[in-house]
Amino acid sequence: MRENREENTRRDLESLEKKLGYTFHDQSLLVNALTHSSYASEKGRSYRDNNERLEFIGDAYLDAIVGSKIYDIVPDKHEGFLSKTRAAVVCERSLAEIAREIGLGEYILLGHGEETGGGRDKDSILADGVEAVIGAIFKDGGYDSASSVVLDLFGDHIRLAIQGKLYKDYKTTLQEMLQEKYRNPEIQYVILEEKGPDHDKTFTAEVRVNGRAMGTGLGRSKKEAQQAAARQVILKGEN
Repeated sequence: MRENREENTRRDLESLEKKLGYTFHDQSLLVNALTHSSYASEKGRSYRDNNERLEFIGDAYLDAIVGSKIYDIVPDKHEGFLSKTRAAVVCERSLAEIAREIGLGEYILLGHGEETGGGRDKDSILADGVEAVIGAIFKDGGYDSASSVVLDLFGDHIRLAIQGKLYKDYKTTLQEMLQEKYRNPEIQYVILEEKGPDHDKTFTAEVRVNGRAMGTGLGRSKKEAQQAAARQVILKGEN
């Protein structure tokens, strides 16, 4: 089954491109971006066949694109605020969250050790994968293409970071927002679904306000799913 992983990844590239909102002219760049060093090493391939060089490029352009956007959105803020906000958006946790939102882990090529060790959901591997994909888009389509994809993927994170709400307790933030709108809001979190084996479950949570469904979220735990649902409602309220 593992031997077919690369073949399956190549076949599924179109679905990933749709999630990214970008179609590659040279799909070998995307395959390169999805090839972890453990896989390349296991297959006896050269260093340039893994995604670390593209990760290097992606890291640089991600910083530039996000930094430029923050600079434009808050023209009255000083350099310290800009740096702190950008750091929050491009940190490993943020990158891994973006990766999970687009299901990037499903496409990454891993060696046997990483595969069996849960590497497909490791923050570090997912974050590096996002940077490598951004690097691949830059090499394939240039700065404007990379910028378009980054701003689409990271738009919500940028907005929340500027407002100081990124990675706060979303459930608490939502409660505070609702208390300003309603006198005594009744907030419930309901687990709608749980899928997968015990060691790899995915939960879907729904947040209800005064009995009305307001948003849903996915997570590897019930708590994570509830936080994701609360985050969705917060973002809806700010749009």
